[in-house]
Amino acid sequence: MAGEIAFRGQIPSLRILKEDGEPDPSWSPDVLDTALIEMYAAMLRTRLFDDRVFLLQREGRLGTYAQVRGQEAAQIGSAFALGPTDWVVPAYRESGVLLCRGIPMRNILLYWGGDERGMLGFKAARCLPCAVPVGTQIPHAVGVALAAKLRRERLAVACYFGDGATSTGDFHEALTLAGVMAAPVVFFCQNNQWAISVPRARQCAAQTLAQKSFGYGIAGIQVDGNDVVACYSATKQAVERARDGGGATLIEALTYRLADHTTADDASRYRERPEVDMWQRRDPLRRLRVFLERRRLWSQEQEGAVIADCAREIDEAIRAAESIPPPDPADVVRYTYAAPLAQAGVRRVAARTERKRVPAPAH
Repeated sequence: MAGEIAFRGQIPSLRILKEDGEPDPSWSPDVLDTALIEMYAAMLRTRLFDDRVFLLQREGRLGTYAQVRGQEAAQIGSAFALGPTDWVVPAYRESGVLLCRGIPMRNILLYWGGDERGMLGFKAARCLPCAVPVGTQIPHAVGVALAAKLRRERLAVACYFGDGATSTGDFHEALTLAGVMAAPVVFFCQNNQWAISVPRARQCAAQTLAQKSFGYGIAGIQVDGNDVVACYSATKQAVERARDGGGATLIEALTYRLADHTTADDASRYRERPEVDMWQRRDPLRRLRVFLERRRLWSQEQEGAVIADCAREIDEAIRAAESIPPPDPADVVRYTYAAPLAQAGVRRVAARTERKRVPAPAH
């Protein structure tokens, strides 16, 4: 791994692209120009989709939504390091990762519209369903990794979560088991500095979250989460280590949540504007775009073409999502219990639904 490596609390810290878009002089490029262009296009696509979904929510056409804005480099860089046979275990803010894995925009819109059918197709993309409860997906990721290990499948499992999840018992139990069993899993922590309204400094007294890896006997590294190349390089190395039997890695990606926690939140009540402005100047899209433009790998024409293509793709996804008939109300209990109790529950819900559909008698 090349780049500017420093040490904080005995944990390696990696940055390759500086905030002004210039690479560290020691960087030995391990990413092709074509891959960098694809990464930027994917980051831009994520940003455009994210902005549009926000507007749909404000129009009352979707439920609560968790924006990705500011975290595109962490998500796209890490997702590009995964192979088609690797598994992804997301939390709830991973729209960029899901898009990279081939999940259709329509499905993501359905999910945030409260339609669980949006997660149909996740299995084909080797993704587990979204997990809103904080940290509960982390043990699941270890379970998937151990199952793959027992089957002698050469793959890695990438598990995504935020800084707040590192304070949960699920995090501790999962990393304990992963360390003991040398599970092929990459724990990717998007440290966006806030667990809803709780700042990072009030969550943990440790200098870094990555150094928690020491307690579990696994590898750990902190990366600049707004540097897509650093996120890619660190994840690629961790994934290869996992596939080769080297066990788990904890990656802490230092980034920032530029938007509210969700559309149901008002971050202005607990964050100071100068802090947000400072991180806005570190926008991950701007950093990579400047790098590409200086090397004549990107132009305004290319930018315009991607924006136009994305606009058409998003429009089509919205039409598709909003034209699907509502789900069957019986689905609420269809998969809750094992048969035959499930069937009885389905029949009861269906009967109540049918009664409601009977028109009132005319007077």
